[in-house]
Amino acid sequence: MVDAALIQKCSDPSLKPAIVEAFVERAGSEDPLAITVRSGNRVVLVPKPTTPEAAMELIRQHIGRNTVRVGIAQYPAGLGIMQAGELKPDLVDACKNLRMGTALFAKVHRIVMKWYGIPSGKDVPPEVLDDAILAWQTGFFEGEAVFRTPDPGRVEGAEPGASEDVKAGDGMSDGPGDEAEREPADDPPLQGDPNKAGIRIDLSGIEAK
Repeated sequence: MVDAALIQKCSDPSLKPAIVEAFVERAGSEDPLAITVRSGNRVVLVPKPTTPEAAMELIRQHIGRNTVRVGIAQYPAGLGIMQAGELKPDLVDACKNLRMGTALFAKVHRIVMKWYGIPSGKDVPPEVLDDAILAWQTGFFEGEAVFRTPDPGRVEGAEPGASEDVKAGDGMSDGPGDEAEREPADDPPLQGDPNKAGIRIDLSGIEAK
């Protein structure tokens, strides 16, 4: 389990510590050098780096060709990156990775919360967190690419006293944080349910003969 002091110091203030703990436990890693590489739905086996320098080199080798998740928050390393030379060691710094990751996850959580239609409700169903974590892992929620979707604004789940205009990406100008994720553009996984696929062509105007 990630140290509570690290969560208190480094996580985004718009998320309650309990949400951050659940997020890291279910979607993150205890190892700040943890790197997960995927090509489509296939996990690419890579050597486990033992130093920050080795971790950064491994990221550079795969960025732009595969989906790369990094660190405690399993942050999407391709987010906002045009080329490997733009990568910064913040990705493998435990505190900075957690700060970037929880800020971005806070936005994903707000997107899901808005979809449930309870932006200010106190009785938040557990499905909100479940869906937000799944959206973080897949990059999609209800057919939308959540890392590219505009932030809907603060909703319930924020810490008392947190800024009303906290956005995913605030305070992250010194690291990856653009809304456009520079990763292979795969179709969202359908989880076996064709009803979750996005509508690509509107056929409503075609009259039946």
